[in-house]
Amino acid sequence: MTSLKDLVQPLWKRMRLIVLVIVLIEGLAVGSSFLQTPQYEGSIKILIGQESGAKVAPVSVSDLQQLTVTMAQAVDTYPVADAAIRRLNLSMTPETLLDKLDSEAISETQFIMVTYPDSDPRRAQRMVNAVGDAFSEQVSKISPSANAVTATVWEEARVPESPVSPNPVRRAFFALVIGAILGAGLALLLEVIDDSWQSPEEVEQLSGIPTLGIVPAIDGTKSGSRGGPY
Repeated sequence: MTSLKDLVQPLWKRMRLIVLVIVLIEGLAVGSSFLQTPQYEGSIKILIGQESGAKVAPVSVSDLQQLTVTMAQAVDTYPVADAAIRRLNLSMTPETLLDKLDSEAISETQFIMVTYPDSDPRRAQRMVNAVGDAFSEQVSKISPSANAVTATVWEEARVPESPVSPNPVRRAFFALVIGAILGAGLALLLEVIDDSWQSPEEVEQLSGIPTLGIVPAIDGTKSGSRGGPY
């Protein structure tokens, strides 16, 4: 049965190799972070509610929370994207916007979180705010036939100060873990395929003959010669 010592010894013996693999993976991860274009994320919160004083049956909080999940899916749709683009007078297509836009209902609330990443922080802010305004306008058009449901931009986007990606610290951490795993795996693999004798005890185990002595390596001998058990 393999003991913990049997696993630790080959790792310790090839610690330089493990460290080299870790440094290599770390270098690739951190280096790629500096080559990647920073992405800034604009975000807004939309509150789903019901118009006060409307001549319709009141909707319970639990029903509004369930409706919020559906409304979150409605944010990420072609009509909203098209309206937002027209608001900003942009030349991009709705499909391009929708590829980057993300909307998600916040669990057990009536809030929807909408995010949009961009290499320009101000453009990210303007775009996600335009999406929120376009969505609120779309909901207001159908509100009379939908129990007077409202969608209000509760929290507008601010100009993001720091990028959300790349994240060098997070990449360095994952690179450390991956490098350690790969380095340890390579060290163990080399140990398995290494068929040389490592100690007199190993010779005794393989041959079944006790070792009587060891001939030491002598300085000045031909290259490649070494002592060994007999």
